[in-house]
Amino acid sequence: MLFAHDTEIALAGAAALLNTASDGEERLPDPAALSAFLDAWQFTGSRVGDAAELAAVHELRAVLAAIWGAEEDAVVAVVNRLLRDGSALPQLVRHDGWGYHVHATEPSAPVADRWGVEAAMALADVVRAGALDRLRRCAASGCDDALVDLTKNASRRFCDSSCANREHVAAYRARRAAG
Repeated sequence: MLFAHDTEIALAGAAALLNTASDGEERLPDPAALSAFLDAWQFTGSRVGDAAELAAVHELRAVLAAIWGAEEDAVVAVVNRLLRDGSALPQLVRHDGWGYHVHATEPSAPVADRWGVEAAMALADVVRAGALDRLRRCAASGCDDALVDLTKNASRRFCDSSCANREHVAAYRARRAAG
């Protein structure tokens, strides 16, 4: 494991949030879709379930999108802002079968604040490890999805197996045609 389990989950969740707006398609069009997304990521704490909460998550998504591929100082500025704006107060908690892990907001804080702080805490670990190069965009042509490379040898290039397979098939066909 490259990072603590909760850090890896928070990073993967941040990438998944970014990918809800990839390819020009909005995958969080309404509060119900946001609720389903939060359920899928086992995101705990209070929810309002209204358009304002959805708008705040969309705003957070735009802020996080600027981090993928950014320089370290720019990432640190965003991380610090998210921690400050979310009134971060780190504490160890245990719930839902997870061992102790860090929550840095109250469960009653707004979803976008909680998610922003979780992402910021995870990104702080990435910055401290000098591993910003692990935050990437998919290398497949026509795909710009965000990914987090958590492999030991930092070799992940594609967001999922379908992009990887598509690129490998294209490379195979190109080699066969050339030779």
